[in-house]
Amino acid sequence: MAQLGLVVAQFDKEGSVIDGMEAAAREAVRERDAEIVATVEVPGSYDTPLAADRLARREDVDAVAVLGAIVEGDTDHDEVIADAAAQGLTDVSLDRDTPVTFGVIGPGMSAAEAKARTDYGATAVESAVDLVEELP
Repeated sequence: MAQLGLVVAQFDKEGSVIDGMEAAAREAVRERDAEIVATVEVPGSYDTPLAADRLARREDVDAVAVLGAIVEGDTDHDEVIADAAAQGLTDVSLDRDTPVTFGVIGPGMSAAEAKARTDYGATAVESAVDLVEELP
């Protein structure tokens, strides 16, 4: 059974997006017969690498699934945040030799587009479980 850490970035302009992503992730955990051993909530997607790193250090965590939503604003800030989060999470995965999956939707999407992508929460968990099963 894969034991997962879950990082949930709380910032989004439509609260139902993150709630939907987390619900989809938890349903995928049940369907894949995995277990979430720890959940860390952080303010936003930019904050996810540190939380993922803390979870990846734990002996009881096989992989970390990260959830977040980056909705387009009036500036390019959303792209900066997405790039920083993606690079930071990649670094954690490689530095800790632990799968860290990127279930952060955006940037450049509207609130309506974000609501339509809440299934990415499940995709992040499925990818994490797949990596645990495939990597020696």
